[in-house]
Amino acid sequence: MLPEPAMDGPQPDGATRAGRPESGDVVRQVAVALGAVAAIGVSFVGSGALGGTPIAEAAGGALAADATLVAPAGPAFAIWSLIYAGLLALAVLQLLPARRSDPRQRSTGWLVLASLVLNAAWILCVQAGWVAATVPVIAALVAVLAVAWARLLRTPPASRLEAALVDGTVGLYLGWVCIATVADVAAALADAGVDSTGPVATAWAVTVLAVATLVGAGLAVLGRGRLAPAAALAWGLAWIAVARATGEPASGVTAAAAGVAAAVTVAVALEARRRAFRAGPRVAPG
Repeated sequence: MLPEPAMDGPQPDGATRAGRPESGDVVRQVAVALGAVAAIGVSFVGSGALGGTPIAEAAGGALAADATLVAPAGPAFAIWSLIYAGLLALAVLQLLPARRSDPRQRSTGWLVLASLVLNAAWILCVQAGWVAATVPVIAALVAVLAVAWARLLRTPPASRLEAALVDGTVGLYLGWVCIATVADVAAALADAGVDSTGPVATAWAVTVLAVATLVGAGLAVLGRGRLAPAAALAWGLAWIAVARATGEPASGVTAAAAGVAAAVTVAVALEARRRAFRAGPRVAPG
């Protein structure tokens, strides 16, 4: 699931690419670290652990597993534990002095911080019952993560540790938020009174699941075999299939579409990875 570093030979962990440290580098490092801690704190509010209402119960249950046809089953959200652990580890890694002037951290650090702020903002909007407001917030989150991930693709990670904690975490985050956006938009429409279970809703669900498949395939191809985005997206799709096959609202058509979408996403990612390795070590997945 986690990306592999380029295979151009051993490199010091971030040292070979570092430029001259600047005062803004320290500010960025501290800001990202504080942002990660704050975002994790807000996530505890969203889980109900610190006095907030669990996301599935907030906003009148608009985001519950049985609210729409494209809502994943509850266990799907366990992926947030992995993503938050990765973000915390990333925040610690980028605090190291050797990372201060790392070009990859310079190009993505502020974007990672923006994603943490948007993530917290989304949770707070749900807590306030502002379901419609969550849509532009999560759309901005997808955009920020897509830019950060694209910038990471420009250069390979310097070590397996960086591949796992930076590229892997951002990839998982991006893939999961892509499928979460589908569920969020459906929840906002349902909250606004749009039919969420009839024939039209089923057709819409199948359509957006097909789009999600194309997004997953695109991320796999553009990422030259990086598996994290596809793994997270396929995880969400699989749990949509489970939710529609075993829970309410039941929909065999949606369950089948989500299952196929998950399988195709994984298959394309694995094929892209195979092709990347066959192409040679200089383009091996990072």
